[in-house]
Amino acid sequence: MLTIYHSKGTRSLRVIWLCEELKLPYQVEIVPFTGEYRSSPEWRDMNPVGKVPVLADDDFIMFESGAMVQYILDRYGNGQLQPEAGTQEHGLFLQWCWFAESTFARPVGEIVNHRRVFEEHQQSETAIAEMKARATLCVKALDEALTDHEFLLGSSFSAADIMTGYSMFIFDKYASSTDHPHAYDYWNRLQKREACQTAFGQYA
Repeated sequence: MLTIYHSKGTRSLRVIWLCEELKLPYQVEIVPFTGEYRSSPEWRDMNPVGKVPVLADDDFIMFESGAMVQYILDRYGNGQLQPEAGTQEHGLFLQWCWFAESTFARPVGEIVNHRRVFEEHQQSETAIAEMKARATLCVKALDEALTDHEFLLGSSFSAADIMTGYSMFIFDKYASSTDHPHAYDYWNRLQKREACQTAFGQYA
């Protein structure tokens, strides 16, 4: 049984969404997102840097949402939601999966961290504006890639869309994608998927 350790709105939404798409059995364990809990020895044994999420597959434990997505695809996906490994299409798939977290989600996460760490009077609007600009550049890249595509790999929905969909979710909390119609419509299409609605409806 897969157990997903989750706090509201965190990257574990990717893993829940994936399990829903694949119709895999899983359970969600809600954990507090307090600094006290995330710095506790109990939690640091599971995630050494105190972040959320954590995935447990029986006795096997891992952190990093993108790695969890790939692990589940490879172990339980039966070839679904990703192209065949070693193909150029799979290379494109990996590109968008890594882009979603390492390039797109990073500046949005910095906005969240900045506001969490500093009191309002200490916050730098210049730093926040810079992070918004970097994230908006990512949405522009998505907009261009989606000009003639329904999904990132064309007409086929894949886990790259799950990875990117979450990044669009957090982006729209702090900025707006309405000036990028292809990316905007893409995120709206993703939100109409039953698995997405289940994941975000219950755990966002």
